[in-house]
Amino acid sequence: MRNMILALVLLGSGMSTAASAQGSRQRVEWNRPMAPFRIAGNVHYVGTKGLGAYLITDPKGHVLIDGGLPESAPLIAANIRALGFDLRDVRYLLINHAHFDHSGGLAELKRLSGARLVASAGDRADLESGQVAGRPELPSAPPVKVDRVVGDGEQLRLGATVLTANLTPGHTRGCTSWSMRTDAGTILFACSLTVAGQNLIDDPVYPNAADDFRATYAKLKGMKADIFVNFHPEFFDLEGKRARQQAGDGDAFVDPGALQRQIASAERGFEKELAAQRAQRTSR
Repeated sequence: MRNMILALVLLGSGMSTAASAQGSRQRVEWNRPMAPFRIAGNVHYVGTKGLGAYLITDPKGHVLIDGGLPESAPLIAANIRALGFDLRDVRYLLINHAHFDHSGGLAELKRLSGARLVASAGDRADLESGQVAGRPELPSAPPVKVDRVVGDGEQLRLGATVLTANLTPGHTRGCTSWSMRTDAGTILFACSLTVAGQNLIDDPVYPNAADDFRATYAKLKGMKADIFVNFHPEFFDLEGKRARQQAGDGDAFVDPGALQRQIASAERGFEKELAAQRAQRTSR
């Protein structure tokens, strides 16, 4: 994952032909098609093999979380149709964070569906500009207008579906983990918990990044999730769980210990990266 992000950072900054090629290959890998399926209750996976997107269906309309890359939008739209749902019935688009590999397809999906985009205040400016402030090395995304800003703990209701916005900043200033109840328990659509190139020491645009990461880890430690999913499928073994589901395991995605394991792993990576950034700064 670290090499993946580095290659795409270099791609965005135009620093290296080799890195650009690696970044382009990564985009192709991320965007490989995957057949959609139901995870639990009214929650469906409609993303690609490398980038998660989730459709929550309700008789009153549907909610789509995340848009992948710009080139992911047609695949996500096709997956929604393949499940028998009409893209025009999507009432809300949600986002976990405003990096190009999650927000890139939102503008096109919004155009196709007519849905309203819901996001946190911390990510609004980045979504509407198409570029993460203070991170010029990251590739840009098509700008998209935010129609509704949500705060921590605020609920989004559509028919019998209730989604809660849990602000978990660090990866971006507005990183948002959405949660809801299903017939298999609570599902957490977790925002990324990794550093992924973020400057943790005296960043002029995001000076409290390190404090936000620590607060996010502490907050999530106090939460419970019966089903943990993320927007990079390798973080929750989507492929393995889907295989078990197809083999007949109806609870393949139920894993109450996954959230705490993910936090522990992310914290270790964060502390290692923070120490490395401090050492680099001292050696200058």
